[in-house]
Amino acid sequence: MNEVYEKLITCRESVMAKTDFCPEVALILGSGLGNLADEIQIVQTVDYSEIEGFPVSTVAGHKGRFVFGYMEEVPVVIMQGRVHYYEGYPMKDVVLPTRLMGMLGAKKLILTNAAGGINTTYQPGDFMLITDHITTAIPSPLIGENIEELGVRFPDMSEVYSVRMRGIIKEEAKKLSILLREGVYVQLTGPAYETPAEIRMCRSWGGDAVGMSTACEAMAARHMGMEVCGISCITNLAAGMASGKLDHKEVQETADRVAEQFKKLIRAIVRRL
Repeated sequence: MNEVYEKLITCRESVMAKTDFCPEVALILGSGLGNLADEIQIVQTVDYSEIEGFPVSTVAGHKGRFVFGYMEEVPVVIMQGRVHYYEGYPMKDVVLPTRLMGMLGAKKLILTNAAGGINTTYQPGDFMLITDHITTAIPSPLIGENIEELGVRFPDMSEVYSVRMRGIIKEEAKKLSILLREGVYVQLTGPAYETPAEIRMCRSWGGDAVGMSTACEAMAARHMGMEVCGISCITNLAAGMASGKLDHKEVQETADRVAEQFKKLIRAIVRRL
């Protein structure tokens, strides 16, 4: 058996020993959204540290657990705190949680993150619906022996972010009078914020927002046939676009400021899926 798949089986058995809950929708919550998981009808929680072989998030503000329960009467599993490539984990471990949620039954994945704005029309606090992504700067999560049990060797990525789900998100944002940008997300490695030259490069590629997560998770999910959507909270203007230095405190403050709006949008989306 493939080593990565064997590890996934071990993790799934570890979770199923604690709960037999079967989710329909999986959510990965970025900065500022973590407490949304505490506001649902919780059935069971499983700390990452309780799962054999599971990578544990080391980022401040990330609780590090799965929350199983009902949001708007829909059975969901929420990843309360994600694992990042910059924490030192190999990419196969970074996307392990995404694959695990799919193996637990989730067919749809909602990805959220805090991102830096590259597009000159964006402002801190804006939301951006991810229409596509660029992962040139990070290793593909599909490198290595293909896991045939999950998907094909050469998966099509012409529609990573579901057109159907994007349509729902736009409709719900309009109902809630939430300004929703649309754009391309660029994932870089981190943990350092990008240089002004790197931001100019990303803009020349066609990027609208930049961050350190999400796209690799979307690729892994699409490989295994999950339907995916993603929303970025633009928490700051990227390097070289504004005066002053970038720091995580600014990111967290902006994410916290718009969290209630973001949570309303996520609940509305889940209700429609």
